[in-house]
Amino acid sequence: MEQEKTGVERPVAPAGEGCLVTAVRLPVRIVVFVLVLPVRMVWDGCVAAGRWLGRAVFRPLGRALWWVGRAVFVWPLVGLWRYGLVPLGKVLTRLGNLVIVVPAGWLYRYVLVPLGHALVWLYGRVLTPFGHGVMWVLRGIAAVCAAIGLGVFAVLARLTRYLVVVPCAWLYRWVLTPVGQAVAWCVKGLVRLAGMLVTGIGTGLYWITRILLVLPLLAVWRWVLVPVGRVLAVVAREIGNALGHAWRVAGHVSLAVGRFLGALVRWILVEPARWMYTRVLTPVGHMVRDAVLRPAAEAGRAVGRAVRQSLAVARASVRRARADVRRMFLGEQGEPVRTNRREPIGGEARTLDSSTTALTKD
Repeated sequence: MEQEKTGVERPVAPAGEGCLVTAVRLPVRIVVFVLVLPVRMVWDGCVAAGRWLGRAVFRPLGRALWWVGRAVFVWPLVGLWRYGLVPLGKVLTRLGNLVIVVPAGWLYRYVLVPLGHALVWLYGRVLTPFGHGVMWVLRGIAAVCAAIGLGVFAVLARLTRYLVVVPCAWLYRWVLTPVGQAVAWCVKGLVRLAGMLVTGIGTGLYWITRILLVLPLLAVWRWVLVPVGRVLAVVAREIGNALGHAWRVAGHVSLAVGRFLGALVRWILVEPARWMYTRVLTPVGHMVRDAVLRPAAEAGRAVGRAVRQSLAVARASVRRARADVRRMFLGEQGEPVRTNRREPIGGEARTLDSSTTALTKD
């Protein structure tokens, strides 16, 4: 009535849940969360470390091992295949063709084919007529033997019928059949008696077993094991749900702790280091560069230019001294006469109707 007046529905517990489930759920979840939280944090730490190792160590190491494997195994094998086995295979193929295929073809064409034709002619012209004659003779002999055998078989069949079959049939009908029927009737009576005894003993044992074993076990199953099993099933289900819930909550807690530690490391190490780099080291580096390194570089370049100029002056002085010594011992030498080795042009060219040439011209 109150729900109909207010229009608000109260939360209804799921079917199959009672006070036992409610009493077990909260402590189990608390205990499981306390136990799962360190495991989840260690798991997340191992996952993060594994990702970093995979990205920073294992991938470069794998690539290096891949290239080393290619350089040590693949490329030598490819070179061996390309420059060793393939030419060797071609040589062996040609050698096998010359040594085996060509002689075999010649043997087949000039030896085996004529021999086969000769064997076919021998079979068709000699062996086939001889075989037909032998078969005709054998058929005649078989017909004579069959006629003699049929007569002997008829005589033996009649003797066997009147001496063996007829006496055995009379003995079976008038002696063995009545005796067998009497024996079968006695056996049936004994079997019925034994069946009645076994049925009575089995019925007694059934009721004794049912009363002494089955009914107590059924009562223990129904009134003890089933309730205990239901309680254990509820506890196991709640433990499983608590594990899942605790694992998810521990994941959020581990994520929060990881972010907190990351922020802590950032504000303790990264931000001071960045501030030191941007606010202190960079200006100091610029100042050192502008006040010390650039002037030192300019001074070094000036010293280098001065040294190069001094070396050039020294080389020129050495050349002059060497020229003075040469003139002192060898005297002045005239300048070499430059000769024009080009072909004469225009009027200076050699003609066919003139004896004057470029070589004899004054």
